[in-house]
Amino acid sequence: MTDRTPVIAGNWKMNTDVESGTKLVEEILALSDSVSGVEKIVCPPFISLTSVSKVLAGSSVRVGAQNVSAKDNGAYTGEVSTSMLNGLVSHVIVGHSERRAMSSETSSDVAAKAIAAVEAGFVAILCIGEDLGVRKSGEAAVFVSAQLEESLTGFSRWDSLIVAYEPVWAIGTGEAATSDQAQEMTAVCRYVVRKLAPDAADSVRVLYGGSVNSGNIAELMAQPDIDGALVGGASLKADEFSKLIAAASSN
Repeated sequence: MTDRTPVIAGNWKMNTDVESGTKLVEEILALSDSVSGVEKIVCPPFISLTSVSKVLAGSSVRVGAQNVSAKDNGAYTGEVSTSMLNGLVSHVIVGHSERRAMSSETSSDVAAKAIAAVEAGFVAILCIGEDLGVRKSGEAAVFVSAQLEESLTGFSRWDSLIVAYEPVWAIGTGEAATSDQAQEMTAVCRYVVRKLAPDAADSVRVLYGGSVNSGNIAELMAQPDIDGALVGGASLKADEFSKLIAAASSN
C-alpha cells in the first residue's frame, strides 16, 4: 500500500470578505505553518484569492478555488476560468453538493470541470455524496459509486485528483456520519478509482466531509480509507482548523 499524505482542506463557502479573510488566514498561518506531515489547503471566495495567496506565498499552506468553469473564456457571465486562477491557486473544488443542487450541475458538468482543472495544472478536489433520502433507502453505496464514476468520465490524470465524500445530510447539520459509515463510503470511492485506474487506487487520497470537528477528526482519520477532511464551518475558526491539521499530522 502506498503512503498517502493526509489532507485538511477548508472550504470557506460564501463567508468572509477580503479583510476578514486575510485576518483569518494570517491566524491559520501563525498556528499551522510549522506543522508537517499534512497537506493544508484553504479555499476562500474568489474575491479573496489574491489577498490570501499573497499572505500564504512561500508558506506550507496552499490555496484552492471553490469552483471553476470548464470553458476557457467567452460570454459566460459570472464564471471564472482556469487561466484566471493561474498563479493564485493550486487546487480547485469541483462538484460540491451545493453547486450540484443550487446550480443544477450534473456529473457530466463536474467531469468537464475536473478535466479542465487538471489540464491547467491544478489538483481537482472532486466532491460526491448522497442525500438523506438515498441514505435511508439503503442505496448510498450504489448512488455514490455511480455519481463518482460519472464525474470521472474521461478523466486520466490520477495524480492530480483528490476525492471528497460528503454526505449531503451531514453538511452543516452537526450530524456527522459515524466513522464506520464514513469508512464504508470512502472505501466505495476507492473501489471506483480502482475500477477505473487500478494503479492509482492506493495513491489517490479520499477525504470525508460533513460536520467534521476537533472532537471527531481522530476517529475518522483512524479509518483505513480516510485520508483527511474537507471542512466548512470548522475552517472559519483558526483555532479549530488548526486542531484538525494537528490531528491529521499526528495520525
